[in-house]
Amino acid sequence: MDYKKKLQAYFDEEIEVIRNLNLEEINTVINVLEEARLSGNRIFICGNGGSASTASHFASDFNKGVSENLDVKYNFECLSDNVPMMMAVANDISYDQIFTMPLKNKLHSGDVFIGISGSGNSKNVVNGMVYAKEHGAKTVAIVGYSGGMLKDMADYSIHVNTNSMQIAEDVHMIMDHVMMYVLCH
Repeated sequence: MDYKKKLQAYFDEEIEVIRNLNLEEINTVINVLEEARLSGNRIFICGNGGSASTASHFASDFNKGVSENLDVKYNFECLSDNVPMMMAVANDISYDQIFTMPLKNKLHSGDVFIGISGSGNSKNVVNGMVYAKEHGAKTVAIVGYSGGMLKDMADYSIHVNTNSMQIAEDVHMIMDHVMMYVLCH
């Protein structure tokens, strides 16, 4: 089989999506993260499925890679990484509350909550953002498609304007790496 035409079409679409990113949105979010770091605030991040993997990667890259040579380190926590906690909340309360419950134990006013969702409508991420906003956190949405509820409610957002979940997730991961690049060079 010759898949080259499909491969080229995918890459062409992704390149176009990247070209249309709003650099002001990305720049603003980088400044929100830097302000949190310098103020000693925590940054909570979460998502489902591929977005959970991206959230985990963000936490790893910022806590290790970006922080490595800084005197004041980042304090990222990926809410998607604590599987036993998520399963306990899902079983005993509701899957819709898996990110809200740990925030009730840890979130302080001035912290940052980042919700990653291709659709922008993941109920558990939306609920986490609602709780974070109600308790004085700054909120960031990293979304695709139309941006959904998260884009509308977040204080700041990075909107990857595509109706392809794969391309949205690809570019969400690029956001982690481009921010790391900017902050480390």
